[in-house]
Amino acid sequence: MNLKPTVKVSRRVAEIGREAWDACALNPDYAANPFVMFDFLDSVEVSGCAVERQGWGSQHLSLEDEAGDVAAVMPLYLKSHSQGEYIFDHAWADAYERAGGRYYPKLLCAAPFTPATGPRLLVRPDIEREAAWDLLLGGATRLCEQYGASSLHINFPTDAEWSWLGTQGLAMREGQQYHWYNQGYPDFDAFLEQLSSGRRKTIRRERRDALAEVEVVALTGADLKEEHWDAFYAFYMDTGSRKWGHPYLNRAFFSELGSRMADRVLLLMARRQDRWVAGALNLIGDDCLYGRNWGCLEDIPFLHFELCYYQAIDWAIERGLARVEAGAQGQHKIARGYLPTPVRSAHYIADPRLRGPVEEFVRRERAAVEGEMEWLAEEYSPFRKGR
Repeated sequence: MNLKPTVKVSRRVAEIGREAWDACALNPDYAANPFVMFDFLDSVEVSGCAVERQGWGSQHLSLEDEAGDVAAVMPLYLKSHSQGEYIFDHAWADAYERAGGRYYPKLLCAAPFTPATGPRLLVRPDIEREAAWDLLLGGATRLCEQYGASSLHINFPTDAEWSWLGTQGLAMREGQQYHWYNQGYPDFDAFLEQLSSGRRKTIRRERRDALAEVEVVALTGADLKEEHWDAFYAFYMDTGSRKWGHPYLNRAFFSELGSRMADRVLLLMARRQDRWVAGALNLIGDDCLYGRNWGCLEDIPFLHFELCYYQAIDWAIERGLARVEAGAQGQHKIARGYLPTPVRSAHYIADPRLRGPVEEFVRRERAAVEGEMEWLAEEYSPFRKGR
């Protein structure tokens, strides 16, 4: 099926529509990723979280086939800041503006507020992939010129997308997260048996101490109620106010998520004496459990590890998921079985005066990140040597 060469721009994902968007986002050539599904992206828009007044001006791109049906899409935002992205370019912005340039607005292709790898150039399965990618990328770079944007950033793309973007001349950046990988474990104890004896003892103690204080309840699908979102939102706001000062998500978003994507949500809630005291929000992909947000209103030793890491591993093993992605940052995750894993981004810089320094920076940064990941895995891996 041939593509029309015209790239359309939509100011809301709803203008493209669920059926058309998800025909591209749910391409069976890659595992379903909840963060690029229509319902997630529409939820952050209709709730007022990712909208122009918050610095997220939707500029979603779409292509049509010869029959006029949507054939490919790209989640794209015109940004007036760099918040909520988890690929940090504040130093680039500062250097460019000190040199007399204007870094904002910029264009961002990403799932808002989500540091999780997934497809970014979404193509219907019957469409030639790279032809669609080429048109989408061309449309995005032309928007840079139209808006006078400094740059286009494609955050957390798949490995295939990242490699292709590199062939198109984009600067290729690499960072790291910590992911847990399922080696076909029948249960949590089988996973523990692969760890050093010291780590096994520590994890068992942490779990015992945390679970002596609380009861953990796993909620998904029809079990999710507004009372749970009320409690979780209090946890989320408490954590956000202490860490960042400006939480990105509002209460309306969680209701939208629960009503639209309940079967893709795993909410792990801790209860003590009939009172919810902590919670961890996860989204469920076809092959991965994605840890997103956490909060706790009481100081309970090891509860963070239990809800965010160990319960997630338990749940992934039970359902045969390939991995758990526990979000951004946190070298302490290594000791809990989450190993250093590369995450990537690609960057088109419009001004050649900034492009050269950025390309040199990311080249040096990639080498440093790869060296650090290798060192961390060797020095701090909790797994038994020679396993």
